[in-house]
Amino acid sequence: MFSKILIANRGEIACRIIKTARRMGVKTVAVYSDADAYALHVKMADEAIHIGPSPASDSYLKMDVIISAAKQSGAQAIHPGYGFLSENPEFAEKVADAGMVFIGPSADAIRMMGLKDQAKRLMEQANVPVVPGYHGDNQDVGFLAKEADKIGYPVLIKARAGGGGKGIRLAKNADEFAQALSSAQSEGKAIFGDGHVLIEKYIINPRHIEVQVFGDTHGNVVHLFERDCSMQRRHQKVIEEAPAPDMPQDVREAMTRAAVTAAKQIKYHSAGTIEFIVDGSGELRKDGFWFMEMNTRLQVEHPVTEAITGQDLVEWQLRVAYGEKLPLFQKEITMQGHAFESRIYAEAPSEDFKPSPGKLIALEFPRNARIDTGVESGDDISPYYDPMIAKITTYGATRAEALESMSESLDKTFCAGTSTNIGFLKRLANNEDFKSGNVDTGLIERNMNGLGNLPEPTLFDLFVAAIIGYRIDLTNPKLGWSLWQKPKLEFEFELEYADSPISFVIAIENNGIFKLQHGGACEAFSKVKIDKDVIHATIKGEMCTAHFLKNEGSIFVKSNTDLYEFKTPDPLDVAASAVGSSDQLIAPMTGTVTKLNVGVGDKISKEDPLIVLEAMKLENILKAPRDGIITEINCAQCDAVSEGAVLITFEKVAGEKEDE
Repeated sequence: MFSKILIANRGEIACRIIKTARRMGVKTVAVYSDADAYALHVKMADEAIHIGPSPASDSYLKMDVIISAAKQSGAQAIHPGYGFLSENPEFAEKVADAGMVFIGPSADAIRMMGLKDQAKRLMEQANVPVVPGYHGDNQDVGFLAKEADKIGYPVLIKARAGGGGKGIRLAKNADEFAQALSSAQSEGKAIFGDGHVLIEKYIINPRHIEVQVFGDTHGNVVHLFERDCSMQRRHQKVIEEAPAPDMPQDVREAMTRAAVTAAKQIKYHSAGTIEFIVDGSGELRKDGFWFMEMNTRLQVEHPVTEAITGQDLVEWQLRVAYGEKLPLFQKEITMQGHAFESRIYAEAPSEDFKPSPGKLIALEFPRNARIDTGVESGDDISPYYDPMIAKITTYGATRAEALESMSESLDKTFCAGTSTNIGFLKRLANNEDFKSGNVDTGLIERNMNGLGNLPEPTLFDLFVAAIIGYRIDLTNPKLGWSLWQKPKLEFEFELEYADSPISFVIAIENNGIFKLQHGGACEAFSKVKIDKDVIHATIKGEMCTAHFLKNEGSIFVKSNTDLYEFKTPDPLDVAASAVGSSDQLIAPMTGTVTKLNVGVGDKISKEDPLIVLEAMKLENILKAPRDGIITEINCAQCDAVSEGAVLITFEKVAGEKEDE
């Protein structure tokens, strides 16, 4: 076995690889950018080498710099993780040319499956079913529009070099085609350096089911069953599970057989995933699935496969790269139980999943789940990389048991300092269709109002914030004496939540009961007790618990899955007004301007697309908040801008009335 490997990646996957390597007695070398100087993967590795500035293009994507670091460290092999250089055939070749082993497939296999159009032609030759569509080289706009007409709407437009849900747009009809095409091309060009697209039929009620395959250099290829990744938003996976719900055995056999055939067609070795689009409009059928693409690397969601098979896929990667045969034959690979993985991101679901970089003031995970993370309390979620905080994986003997465990784990996860999607994930896990296994890739979009909106804080949340924010002594409040009524003290409190004041009254009675009144509602709390960073109270005979944190004037409270941030008003603070106004376009997040559609003096209308801002691998279109004429532009294409920066200023058109 290798004595030392270098990991050409960062974050949770780098930490994941380090854990397996350590167990196998293999030393690890981490690489890091300026932004990752104190990152968890740097602390965990046996050695760490600095490779450049924070932007990935200046560090984690610098092939020669990474290979030089590997040589300097004496590493015998390089593990690319996923993302970055993991599916770059040129990098695999450079590693081999430098006398080291690339822990992944051959450069030829990556190249054959790297472009979606070419991959589909190969699969057609191998008699693997393929989604109807156009996969050719002609990229003329008019020609592509005619091909879309032939295929029949709706159609998906995909960047052929894409991955991770990037560079994909849906055109529901011919009127939407041109804009969807332009957007897919520009995102593909910006992220993958390739604006070439393919067009395929959009399957109604589709499910996304993928098969984990593994090959060695001795010609052996096996599968480790399937995963269902239908829970997606913006084509980005959110919750994955294994095995797929309601999968008939004959369909499983047909799908896994097709996946193994696909891998053998390109003489594949190492970990890979064959992704299928599946007709989910009824029961799954042997003739109702089609090849979509192959990921020639380890997948983010591989932990659910490890959970149901009991295998360590990173260990398999290291052994195959070292020249060993696969650890097991196909008949020896079995699955038991069910597993779910939830991806926790620093993002705001109620604001269209806007990335939310920032410092993690506190980060705590449950003990009854597998946690894959690359951050810890005090770390920053950088605007330069994917905003993932962690992955939570739960396992159970049945699907219902595994899902219940996931729901409890999300409740017990505490993350303060930045917006997260934890509450969104919990509401998705509790969705009746999802719980019953009635899933397809459109489920989230259909239910977005209920899933994405943050519920208003409860009276218990307000109570906890007041107790902590105003430091109420729970031990023995002196209430004095009163004639004809029970002695009590009443306090009026004011908290700030979401930039708005909330006023309420708490009455403390002699029997140790606290009664909170707010907006005509009243709740009584008894047996109130604080234990470190947790507060307990009995409400209507039921014990309730809330996790809290006070930090620099903010009180973070989590009594269920959602976390709320309150502030106690500062009477000396003459509240600063919100940045910007309706006469300004403000950067909603830190990012890079990839397209500027207007100039000074241009007349604009409300909802006109003004700027395309790329942040955390996502393309965000910033639209005009009102009609007007542009008077000032404070950015240019390729500029890096900070959240809150004024990008464009405009004034109302002369003679027009202000909006009422």
